[in-house]
Amino acid sequence: MKNTSKTVIVTGASQGIGAAVVKAFLERGYNVVGTSRHATKSVELKASDKLVLVDGDIGQAATAQKVVDAAIQKFGSIDIVVNNAGIFSAKPFTDYSADDFHALVSTNLEGYIYITQFAVKQMLAQKSGGSVIGITSSLVENPIGGLPVSLPMITKGGIEAITRSLASEYAKENIRFNTVAPGIVDTPLHKDNPKDFLKTLSPMGTISTSEEIADAVVYLSESRHITGEVLHVDGGAHNGKW
Repeated sequence: MKNTSKTVIVTGASQGIGAAVVKAFLERGYNVVGTSRHATKSVELKASDKLVLVDGDIGQAATAQKVVDAAIQKFGSIDIVVNNAGIFSAKPFTDYSADDFHALVSTNLEGYIYITQFAVKQMLAQKSGGSVIGITSSLVENPIGGLPVSLPMITKGGIEAITRSLASEYAKENIRFNTVAPGIVDTPLHKDNPKDFLKTLSPMGTISTSEEIADAVVYLSESRHITGEVLHVDGGAHNGKW
């Protein structure tokens, strides 16, 4: 275990990748504030002296403010933000509705923007740098014809774009911005999808675990010279056709 008094905020924390990220940071001695719509009812996480759980829709600025306030009041700092919360849907482009698009923007983009704005303000006040990590998708760089996900990829591509911009904007303040781009991950999102089919979606024919994505997140959070980076954890899927 790494001894640290640093504090991490994790969105979309109640299950899957988010819960694995929370556990990875707790195991290394960090303080963690985890949030999701029903974080306090998570079957994977239980509040403790090192873990605060906050319920709410991260697409709402009021929720982001509540999460940041909880981190400062309980632990006194914000050092790392993991923007894991996200929604995803696959359907032909012409079948997406305006409501589909607004939901994707709210969770995937506004959910990143509000919490990150509040956290960066706190990091600037602390004058000790910081790290912000987003979760995108290997499909941003390598679309697959059999997976029609054009609208979700607008939002995921936007996270990669803002990551590069913010990495430059805040480099002098030592606040780093990176993303992890998973391929197929064994999470509740894919519980009804055949494993044999999912394995065909990467050159290595493998499915990542949530813990493997969490390891990548922790790596980026602790690598002080990496910023503006997209770290693919996808069995090589971003490299193209196979």
